[in-house]
Amino acid sequence: MNLKDPIEKLPLVGPTYGKRLEKLEIRTISDLLSHFPFRYDDFSLISPIARLRPGETVTIKGVVEKIKSEYTKHGKKIQKAQIKDNSGQIEATWFNQPFLAKTIKVGENYNFSGKVQFFGRQKTLVSPEYEMVQSPPLTTNYSLLTTIHTGRLVPIYNETYGISSKWLRSRIKNSLEILGEQIEELLPDEILQREGLMAEKEAIFQIHFPQNKEKAEKARYRLAFDELFLIQLAALQRKKEWQTKTTGQVFAVDQEKVLEFIEKLPFSLTSAQKRCLKEILDDLAKDQPMNRLLQGDVGSGKTVVAAAAAYVAFLNGFQTLLMAPTEILANQHHATLKTLLTPLGIPVELITSSHKSSAKSNPSTKLRTRVQKSKENNENIPKAIVGTHSLLYQDFDREKIGLVIIDEQHRFGVEQRALLSKKSGSPHFLTMTATPIPRTIALTLFGDLDLSLIDEMPEGRLKVKTWVVPQEKRQPAYEWIRGQVKGTAEQAFIICPLIEESESLSSVKAATKEFELLSQVIFPDLRLGLLHGRTKAAEKEQILTDFREGRLDILVATPVVEVGIDIPNATIMLIEAADRFGLAQLHQLRGRVGRSHRQSYCFLFTENENPLVIKRLKALETTYQGGKLAEIDLQLRGPGEIYGTRQHGFPDLRVASFTDLDLIQKTRQASKLIINSGQLENPVNSVLKQRLERYKIEAVTN
Repeated sequence: MNLKDPIEKLPLVGPTYGKRLEKLEIRTISDLLSHFPFRYDDFSLISPIARLRPGETVTIKGVVEKIKSEYTKHGKKIQKAQIKDNSGQIEATWFNQPFLAKTIKVGENYNFSGKVQFFGRQKTLVSPEYEMVQSPPLTTNYSLLTTIHTGRLVPIYNETYGISSKWLRSRIKNSLEILGEQIEELLPDEILQREGLMAEKEAIFQIHFPQNKEKAEKARYRLAFDELFLIQLAALQRKKEWQTKTTGQVFAVDQEKVLEFIEKLPFSLTSAQKRCLKEILDDLAKDQPMNRLLQGDVGSGKTVVAAAAAYVAFLNGFQTLLMAPTEILANQHHATLKTLLTPLGIPVELITSSHKSSAKSNPSTKLRTRVQKSKENNENIPKAIVGTHSLLYQDFDREKIGLVIIDEQHRFGVEQRALLSKKSGSPHFLTMTATPIPRTIALTLFGDLDLSLIDEMPEGRLKVKTWVVPQEKRQPAYEWIRGQVKGTAEQAFIICPLIEESESLSSVKAATKEFELLSQVIFPDLRLGLLHGRTKAAEKEQILTDFREGRLDILVATPVVEVGIDIPNATIMLIEAADRFGLAQLHQLRGRVGRSHRQSYCFLFTENENPLVIKRLKALETTYQGGKLAEIDLQLRGPGEIYGTRQHGFPDLRVASFTDLDLIQKTRQASKLIINSGQLENPVNSVLKQRLERYKIEAVTN
C-alpha cells in the first residue's frame, strides 16, 4: 500500500465510504492526509473530577462504573454513565444515543472530553466525546496517537453525509500509522533552514494531531508555504518555458501610423492607456513573444488598447485572434473592433457557436477555402478574428497568427489556452481582465505574466452614485426608477442572483419570478425584458438589440450581464440580494451603467441586516476603484467567496491565504531560487518535480 493508492484500499473504508469521500474531493490516501482541519476543539485541559467547575471545557480520565439508558418524564431517551477517578466521581449524559450503552464498556479506562454543566442539581458532563485509553502503538513512531478524540487539541474537518470528523480522525490516524514514513520532503534543505520551516512529515502529523497550539500553527504555516510555493513555481516555470521557446515575430512599430490611429479616435486616451499601450508596443518589438496581462475596470478602455496592438499586427502582415468567454462579450468586441479597425482596411470576422464563418458540415471548410483563394489571388489581407472557445476548433494558418488576445483569461482553462497556443505557433499573447484582482492574487497566480494596469477612467466619466437601500425604502426606489425611465431615453438593469427560485434559498430573488412581479405588478406601464444564462442565443441577441435600441425600459437579468454589454442609455443598476455578491462583482455590475455623459445610479438591495454585511456593501458608496474594493473583500471574505473559485478559475486554497503578502513574497523568492538554480532539472529533486506535475494536473482539472 502507498499514498497514491485509491482511498478504498485503506482498512475500514471500502466502496461505500469511498463514494462519500469523493464529495470531499478525497480519492486517494494522499488526498485524505491533505484534508486538513479548519479548527480544533481544545480538550487539552485534563482535570481531576474533584476540581471540575461548571462552564469549563475539560478532559477527565476515569473508569466507567456503570452506564444505562432511561427515559425522562417527557418521554425522551437519555444515556447516563458514572465515571470515577482517584479524586471523585461524576455523571456523563447523552441524549438519544442508545448504542452507547453497549459501546462504552463498564470497568474500562476512558477519556471523556466536554463541557461541565449543571444537570438537575449536580455537575455533569453533557454529551462529551469519549475514547478508550490505549497503550502507545509499538510499530510506529507516532506514539502521540494514543488518543485522538479527547485529551488534546482535537481536529474538526469539513464533513459530508455519513462522514464525521470522528470517522475522519480514525482513518487519518490509521493512514499515518501505516504510511506515515512514506511522506517525502518537498523542499530543499537550503529553503527549510533559511525559512525555519518544520519538516513536511512532521507538519502533516502536527496539523492533524498537534501536541499544542504552537505546533499546530507551525504546521499550518509550513503547509501554507508549500501551497503558495507550488503555485508560484508553476507560474515561473511557465514563464521560463515561454522565454526559452521558439523566437517570436519582431513587429516593426510604425510610430507615425500608431499616433495617426490614436488621433482619429473619437476620444482621447487616458495617460494610463498610453502607458499600457507603450508597454505592449515595446513587447511587440522584441523577438521574445509577449505574455502580458492588461487589467482595468469595466469602461477603462482596454479594448481600444488591444485594437491598437491588432493594428500593429496588421501593419506587419499578421492576423489577430481575440477569444472571449461568452458570446455576449465576443459580440461586443466584434462590434467595437469593426468600428475601430474597418476604416483602416482591416477585415474583422466573428466566429461563435451561433455565428459560424464556416459550412455546417465542416466548420473549417469555408475558412480554408477562403484562405486558399486569398493566397491564389495574392490578396492575403490579414484579419482580426473574434470568437469564443469556437476559435479552438478552427483551422488557421499558423504562420499568419501574430497576436492572440484573450479576454477574462482566468475563465479559460490551462488546456484551452495551451490548445490555442498550439494552433497559432509562437504569437504574442495579450490577456485582458476587468475582474478587479487584488495585488496579492495577481502576484501569486499570474507570476508568468507581465502586468499592465489601466488605473484611471476616461475623462468626463461621471461616478455612479451608489446607495445601500433599506427595506422600507424599496417602494420609493421603484417609484423613483419609474420617474427616471418612463417616457425618457434612460433605461435600467435589475439584477437577480438566481435564474429560478430555490427551496434552499427561498429568500433570494430569482430572475424569472421577479420578472413576473415587476412586469405585472410593480411596472405594468413599462416595457421589460428578461435575460439569463439559459436564454437561447438568438433570443438573447434579440433582447439585447431591443434594449440597446430603446424598445425596452428595464432589463431583468442574472449576472450574465456582468461583462460585455454596452448600453449607453442605461443609467440605473438595481441589484437584488447584493449581499450574495462579492464587492468586485458588484463593481463590475455597476460598470454596466455610467457609460455616457448622463448621471447614473446604483441601488443595492439586501434583506440581510447583519451590521458587517451592511458595512461591506457601504464600501461601494465611497470607493470606485475595483482594485481597492477587491482588497477589501479579500480581507473580509477570501477569494472563493469573492469570485467563486469554480466559476472563475482561482484555486481554492486549503490552508494558505491570498491576504498573506509576506508569505507570498517569501514563497516567490524560494520559487525563484529553484528556477534560477536549475534544480528542477536535477534528479535529486524528483519529489519536487513530481509534486509540481501533480499540481499542474490538479490545476487543469479544477
